[in-house]
Amino acid sequence: MKNGKNFSVLLNYLTSRWLGFALVGVFAGCLAVVLVLYRLPAEPVAYALLLAVSISALVLAVDYGKYRQRYNVLLRLQTQVNLGVENLPRPTDLVEREYQRLLNLVWSEHQSSLAEREKIQSDLVEYYTLWAHQVKVPIAAMRLLLQTEDAGSLGPELEAELFRIERYADMVLQYLRVESPSSDFVFRHCSLDSIVRQAVRKYAKVFIRRGIALDYQELDCTVLTDEKWLGFVIEQLLDNALKYTSQGKISIYLDREEETLVIQDTGIGIASEDLPRVFDRGYTGSTGRVDRRSTGIGLYLCKRVLDKLSHTIEVESILGVGTKVKLGLNREEVWAE
Repeated sequence: MKNGKNFSVLLNYLTSRWLGFALVGVFAGCLAVVLVLYRLPAEPVAYALLLAVSISALVLAVDYGKYRQRYNVLLRLQTQVNLGVENLPRPTDLVEREYQRLLNLVWSEHQSSLAEREKIQSDLVEYYTLWAHQVKVPIAAMRLLLQTEDAGSLGPELEAELFRIERYADMVLQYLRVESPSSDFVFRHCSLDSIVRQAVRKYAKVFIRRGIALDYQELDCTVLTDEKWLGFVIEQLLDNALKYTSQGKISIYLDREEETLVIQDTGIGIASEDLPRVFDRGYTGSTGRVDRRSTGIGLYLCKRVLDKLSHTIEVESILGVGTKVKLGLNREEVWAE
């Protein structure tokens, strides 16, 4: 492979110097004609020719070395993460100088465009973060009013819709945070039971209102993770399980053979052709046609968060039977708080 590449570079070099080789051939031909016409002694002409060929070969070798060096510099620049034009090899002629000047203009324009896009993205993130925090104020006020005023028979339904709005606002915040380069991950040893119980308590009223049973088995283990972010993932998985389960139960247990936390439901399930894409952003599959509120963001966020935590997630499902989500909570790398 390397020899083939070297040959390709040499061939390109020789091709780029075709005019010089053509001129050498013309001069050699002229010399041969003069030698024949004037019947000059062959020996001194041969010495002169040998000297000329030796000097030409030396010049050619030096020129090829510079050509190969410039080629290697350009290859190295292509592999750099922060590609710039300031480290390009010095131009050897006027045309190359103008090409590099053109590249500098294109690079400057690209940098300006990139800075502008980053500013727009930063402004959007700042706005939506502020919006998500602001919308929580009326949500809290509405929840307080529902608790103090007599809402009648609509009280439970209003509270359920309010809970859903609050979940969507939280999802916006978590989406912005997880996509940020400076996500606030803090790793420490946490009780898995504590994390899961907090999530279950948050959805307790939804379990009761939907008439869904909870089969919870003591986990009795400690994991090295970020408690807040893992809690968000479990809440999202419970939300999905409740959303697509109309009857039956949701089971939460630890598969000690595979060392995975399992959240299993008896819901509508996921079609086999949809399983490979359930973690794609915005992909809803056949469930999206059943539930118009499906956004295709939930499982995408779970996968993003778990990747950052160095945890794994796997989904098994049978359409019409239910879905089983497995979380692998072992970490290959350890950071302690």
